[in-house]
Amino acid sequence: MMKNKRARPSVDKAVVDVWQREIGELSSRNFAHRLAASEDLVLRLEIYKKLEKHRGCVNTVSFNADGNILVSGSDDMRVILWDWETAHAKLAFQSGHVSNVFQAKIMPYTDDRSLVTCAADGQVRHAQILERGVETRLLTKHQRRAHKLAIELGSPHIFYTCGEDGLVQHIDLRTPTATKLFTCHPIDDSSAYMPVIPLNDIAIDPRNPNLFAVAGSDKYTRLYDIRKYKWDGSTDFGQPTDYFCPPHLIGDHQIGITGLAFSDQSELLVSYSDEFIYLFTRDMGLGPNPVPSSPLSACSDASEMELDHSAMSASAMAADKKAIPQVYKGHRNCKTVKGVSFFGPKSEYVVSGSDCGQIFIWKKKDRELVRVMEADKDVVNCIESHPHTTVLASSGIETDIKIWTPKSIDKATLPTNIEQVCLVLLISYRKKNMGGGGGGEE
Repeated sequence: MMKNKRARPSVDKAVVDVWQREIGELSSRNFAHRLAASEDLVLRLEIYKKLEKHRGCVNTVSFNADGNILVSGSDDMRVILWDWETAHAKLAFQSGHVSNVFQAKIMPYTDDRSLVTCAADGQVRHAQILERGVETRLLTKHQRRAHKLAIELGSPHIFYTCGEDGLVQHIDLRTPTATKLFTCHPIDDSSAYMPVIPLNDIAIDPRNPNLFAVAGSDKYTRLYDIRKYKWDGSTDFGQPTDYFCPPHLIGDHQIGITGLAFSDQSELLVSYSDEFIYLFTRDMGLGPNPVPSSPLSACSDASEMELDHSAMSASAMAADKKAIPQVYKGHRNCKTVKGVSFFGPKSEYVVSGSDCGQIFIWKKKDRELVRVMEADKDVVNCIESHPHTTVLASSGIETDIKIWTPKSIDKATLPTNIEQVCLVLLISYRKKNMGGGGGGEE
């Protein structure tokens, strides 16, 4: 049973903040940051608009840099640019993909006219919005589904892709061909049944754009430094600079990762399938050569970290001696490829969708679950934070996109039995979809 009692934020603190701003002791910028991170606003989030035009599951939502446009992609193979405040579709176009669009992003500093997409057909495409219409072209292709893109911070030209073929590619829109950086392989021979690691996500560290992380169908998040790549191909770039994994999952060959995110403080958020969400700091890495171990008990509870040290390898023991990553739990991540993200001007919150159709919001610092919001009749896959204000966009198996703003008069309270509620909803979803079904990024 989860804790449901928490200290109420003091109204006096908000009054003090206003008073300090008025007398000049608190800058307008810091006041805005404190307000945007306020738990009071998080507790007042509710649906502001529903964006309805797609004809299939919505697999990706992303704001532009200014935050006034939301771009979405769907199983209907279309990309739509929205004025989310009015729920008006500014532009809808065929992506050029022949299967489900998994991600669509607007390249920065392009007047919102340059977009990149990837999809279940393995293609990575570029869309250019011109006065006469939209032109799309094929940039490169993965041999299997291509799940995610990562845009280099502030660059209108450079981004990375990853796919289920284990390949990571570097793309510069100014050059005619993509650079195939490496194919991700298991670290030991025990995974002979999986010669490459199918990749689900890729993320760039905003504080150091030279660093990027990838993760997929094994337990490790791998960190790479692009500065070590020799562009003449003279060196093998496939060796990560660091690995990250919770100690109790080292050696578990059944686990996988569906989502990654970096905070502005270079913290790494990792969402595991059939498991929980973990927050790593840079000093929690296992180094460039982690030692594989035998699996620990599958029943070990990550929140308690009651580890059997006698069963741990040197790598796991070394990881245990380091700081243990924080864990966020309560949601369900068994079906589909779910993302995970931070929320708040300084990444004060962690947000995730769930198989039970709910959005979960935790305080990053103390792992406390503060909100659970019903957002889909089936599964919530994507949650995108607005770059400047307290706004969320969410999507899932349903064909609409929901915009969340703190407009509720009343503060929300947590259900007393949220874990049981989520389990019941999940069982209901599985029964309904038994024998085949839903689209989305599965």
